[in-house]
Amino acid sequence: MSARPTPLFLFSLPRSGSTLAQRILAAHGGIATTSEPWILLPYLYTLRENGIYAEYNHRSLILAIEDFYEMLPGGREDYVAEIREFALRLYDKASPDGTRYFLDKTPRYHLVSDEIVATFPEGKHLVLWRNPLAVVASIMETWGDAKWNLYRFKVDLFDGIENLVRTYERHSDRIHAIRYEEIVTKPEEAWGEVFRYLEMPFDRSALELFGAVRLGGRKGDPSGVKRYGRVSSEPLEGWKRTLDNPVRKGWCRRYLHWIGRDRLAIMGYDLDDLVADLDSLPTSYRRVGSDVGRGCWGLLRDLSEPKILRQKLQKLPAWNRIHVHK
Repeated sequence: MSARPTPLFLFSLPRSGSTLAQRILAAHGGIATTSEPWILLPYLYTLRENGIYAEYNHRSLILAIEDFYEMLPGGREDYVAEIREFALRLYDKASPDGTRYFLDKTPRYHLVSDEIVATFPEGKHLVLWRNPLAVVASIMETWGDAKWNLYRFKVDLFDGIENLVRTYERHSDRIHAIRYEEIVTKPEEAWGEVFRYLEMPFDRSALELFGAVRLGGRKGDPSGVKRYGRVSSEPLEGWKRTLDNPVRKGWCRRYLHWIGRDRLAIMGYDLDDLVADLDSLPTSYRRVGSDVGRGCWGLLRDLSEPKILRQKLQKLPAWNRIHVHK
């Protein structure tokens, strides 16, 4: 029986170039992957009191699970070990024979990045940083047709930054950090370092062969897969076309200062340089009214969570099926 593949995790915010990185890694015959598994999120959230509202009452579930694992010989560690074994078995089943690593790339793993590093001590962990301004612009372009939609991604832009920086600081001896700007401008150097961390030979042909890598599933970055069959620095300046009106520039300036000089430095960026780049953009007044209106809608959306409200209204004919989510 062949050995199980070692888990390899790629942490990033959405729109940071993680699909490009995933495809380059997958071009190596020893690395298996699928589009975005997401499998660890619900199981690791059984260890968290907050973050989920459900009909079954998530907080009661946490109390029940705590009571249960306290009865196990190893307590909480036994419970976490079973989550680990469950994931490792699935990674093994999803990998061809002879695979050295199974790559799990799920952007929302930034919510549980600390737990993942602790749960898989034998694993390899990559964190991919990208200019925050480029991330913001790409979110708007990809999922908003260049319209204001950042209220939908605050969990990534704020919680994600906090979590990834904290995880990297705590485990910097076990995590290899890469920057998107380097993997597209100095790909051989950047990927050579990644594969040294993985203790695997780097074949530069992966920078060309990745274009043939196809990732099944409905998650991931279909736009990038279609547009880029080779490593390109074209996206580096694209954010400037999107963030040029006063509303967007003002929001981004506040966002950069919220991230702060220290966190940006850990990510490999300079606050003053980013603010200067933003301020140097010619100002356009396109979509100012739309941005203000959509921003106000976003605030109402965050407060009221209309999807849950809509589901409850649809259940009105069967009033006995309307429940409080806890």
